[in-house]
Amino acid sequence: MKKLLFLLISFTLLNQVMTAQQKKPVIIENSDYTDKNQTEIPDAVVFIGNVVVVHEGIKMNCNKAYFFTKENYVKLFGNVKMNQGDTLFMDSKYAEYNGDRKFAYATGDVVMRSPEMKLTTDTINFDRTIQQAYYNTYGTIVNGQNTLKSKSGRYIAGQKKYEFRTAVVLTNPQYVLKSNHLDYYTNSGHSYVFGPSTITSKEDFIYTEKGFYDTKKNEAKLLTKSYIRYGTRIIKGDSLYYNKPKNFSSATNNVKVTDTINKYVLEGHYSEIYRKPIGDSLVMTKHAVAKTLVEKDTLYTHAKLMVVTGKPGERIIRGYNNARFYKIDMSGKCDSIHSDEKKGLTQLIKRPVVWNGDSQLTGDVIHIISDNKTQQVDSLKVLNNAFIIQKDTLGTGYNQIKGKNLYGKFKDNKMYQVDMVGNAEKIYYMYDKQELFGIDKGVGSRIHMDLEDNKITSVYIYKKTESFTYPDSEFPQNVRKLRGFIWRGDEIIKTKDDIFPPEEQEIHDKIVNQSKKDKAVEDTPMEPLKQTLDYDKNNPKPKPKPVTE
Repeated sequence: MKKLLFLLISFTLLNQVMTAQQKKPVIIENSDYTDKNQTEIPDAVVFIGNVVVVHEGIKMNCNKAYFFTKENYVKLFGNVKMNQGDTLFMDSKYAEYNGDRKFAYATGDVVMRSPEMKLTTDTINFDRTIQQAYYNTYGTIVNGQNTLKSKSGRYIAGQKKYEFRTAVVLTNPQYVLKSNHLDYYTNSGHSYVFGPSTITSKEDFIYTEKGFYDTKKNEAKLLTKSYIRYGTRIIKGDSLYYNKPKNFSSATNNVKVTDTINKYVLEGHYSEIYRKPIGDSLVMTKHAVAKTLVEKDTLYTHAKLMVVTGKPGERIIRGYNNARFYKIDMSGKCDSIHSDEKKGLTQLIKRPVVWNGDSQLTGDVIHIISDNKTQQVDSLKVLNNAFIIQKDTLGTGYNQIKGKNLYGKFKDNKMYQVDMVGNAEKIYYMYDKQELFGIDKGVGSRIHMDLEDNKITSVYIYKKTESFTYPDSEFPQNVRKLRGFIWRGDEIIKTKDDIFPPEEQEIHDKIVNQSKKDKAVEDTPMEPLKQTLDYDKNNPKPKPKPVTE
């Protein structure tokens, strides 16, 4: 029992000694006058004139000080200056310092400075134990070209970081950043926002609810619900990258680029956007699709790689590798597609095919010409090896016309007239009240064809060198198809979803499903990037030059 009591007493004494060792006394290093009048200020010693107070790495100067020795506590008056390690300075009219808690309080025109920044406010509390200073009296921070204003804020000295959890505005000569949740690093100028935040410049507007912005490099990485708006375009995606000096942006996963003037939308899962004086350029891949408003209909165009260039009103859209398009009354495919907005010209290049109603058109190159005013298809050209096929809806045969070039005219987005020019040939199934009475086979220099509701109603041949109408029973099966006949009915694009090959659809489904899983997880603020954490290491300050006599 005595032994246990001895151990308890020893432990208590040891704890008191350690506590006493931890709580070092505040030291008054200098003053012009000392007053120990206990009547005026009980339990305090008054120091007046050039007062210097030190305590564990902090040095304080003032005109007058009350030192409460029992509490290890000092009040400082007039022209108060605090200096911690020559890295953090604080000036004020009045201050208090608790040596046991290592806690400073300053008020009255407070200015807190470090080599990177200056904070001005009315009152600051500085907890030296955790090296954090905070204010709740509206403050202004100047850091290089950046000026931050907020009602409250917290400065973490060890990280050179400000935390703002109320409305804060960061103003720079080139932009203005606004947020209710901002972490700002004074050494690097790196900013991390969470919750609704905006970055506005003369040319651009950025909205994000989770992102990083390098205020020195004008560079951003944006995540939750982010979009960039510049000019006539709005760029959205799960992840956005923005670099103002390079006039470059990129977007990854669930990307959507909207052109509000030209009335088109590009979607995919990876995009790059370049801004240039001669006109912007945009690249889209991974399930890329361009959606263009054509009167009351939408034209869907897909290719493995989509490229948009040019100024507003003069956009050029290019699609490379397995290009396909679809609208309600027309669809097609080719190796590559080239669409010029100003000319109203769309070119289908390499093994092109177009389906309009029941008609299939093929050739070496196909041109689709639109009226820029009405946004409707005006005409169509098939150049070299032109071939038009229409399945006989009442039988098993095919109406066919082939020749060198084909010229078609449209009305209300429906082809109503076709001229086949040069070495023209035809096979046409002729009906009378839905009864087949003959099959017309002919050759001439030109063939003219009329259509109604996308169905052939009449065929005329000019300068014919051969023309004969055969009864069905007398027309051999092996000559019922013209040379070069290829019916590509199994390739017909029947819906907007058919424009995507299976491998592209697989990429899309995988990304969309993963994105849904990610969004189901509660969002949290962005962790600081390695470039932020290693900024001082990667950007060492130049060593002072040695003084030479």
